[in-house]
Amino acid sequence: MSRVNRRALLLNSGSAVIASTVAATALATEPRRRDREPSSDLRALIKAHKAMYAAFGKAIHEMDGSNRDHDRASRAEERALLAVCAYPSVREGDRRAKARYLLKIEARGELDLAEHTQALLRCICCEICQMVDLPLD
Repeated sequence: MSRVNRRALLLNSGSAVIASTVAATALATEPRRRDREPSSDLRALIKAHKAMYAAFGKAIHEMDGSNRDHDRASRAEERALLAVCAYPSVREGDRRAKARYLLKIEARGELDLAEHTQALLRCICCEICQMVDLPLD
């Protein structure tokens, strides 16, 4: 008959805890397949911004367009870009897609309004609070 002593039990249970912790950490670091793709909401916001950007470019190049048309198209494009900046990208795919898109916009020199920066910073604060389960102040 085998005897189980405290030392053997602690040694075996300690190994099990370490193994399960390592496995859980490995699973937690690899995002699920669903989380690697951008959400349909973010894709729709990016698509809307691209459409507003194209409409703004068209309004600028049209000869018969008025300044009001240009201003309206400019404001619509700015609102669409602010929506992308403010989108809370909690999933890995959203963070990557948003970063890639905004880096392209910034490379053109068009991520230059204070409102863009403010929206991004507010969004980052919200994302961090959601990740660590802190209340939003």
